[in-house]
Amino acid sequence: MTLYARELSVSGAWEFTPSAFADDRGLFLEAYRSSDLEKAVGHPFDLAQINCSVSNAGVLRGIHYTENPPGQAKYATCVRGAMLDVVVDLRPDSPTYRQWDSVLLDDVDRRAVYLGAGMGHAILSLEDNSTVVYLCSREYDPRLEREIDALDPGLAIEWPTVGRDGRPLTLVRSPKDAAAAGIESLP
Repeated sequence: MTLYARELSVSGAWEFTPSAFADDRGLFLEAYRSSDLEKAVGHPFDLAQINCSVSNAGVLRGIHYTENPPGQAKYATCVRGAMLDVVVDLRPDSPTYRQWDSVLLDDVDRRAVYLGAGMGHAILSLEDNSTVVYLCSREYDPRLEREIDALDPGLAIEWPTVGRDGRPLTLVRSPKDAAAAGIESLP
């Protein structure tokens, strides 16, 4: 079994689509395979922490990132529901600096997204109780955690306005995310 890899328009970010095998009992797939990720991105992924986030429709988390260096790479997949995963390049020396791309993560196609160290990450839940699991290359350190305003017009991220069921979304953010600085605060 292998994961199909596609590089996103943000250099160093990848979408992975697994081969799924269904029968009358259900479905089986490999959600992560280290050799496939290493082949695609050109280096191993050092797993240090696994996070799980459950969100109702309209919850927007991020844009979060870890000060780089040391940075934190992530590999995220949605195990229940649907989320729009947005990756923003926050590496000043990158040719795609300040650009973003997105991947729909859901429990239908079961895609995953990999983002290298130095990239920002946001997720918008498109359905109640959507659950995303993400593997992290470093343990969380609040001293290194940073955020950028996901609604900053300078980024012009095209956030969905309706959920998976077609109903309008009302965005819900944490006070910390709502107070985050815009992209122009970066060098």
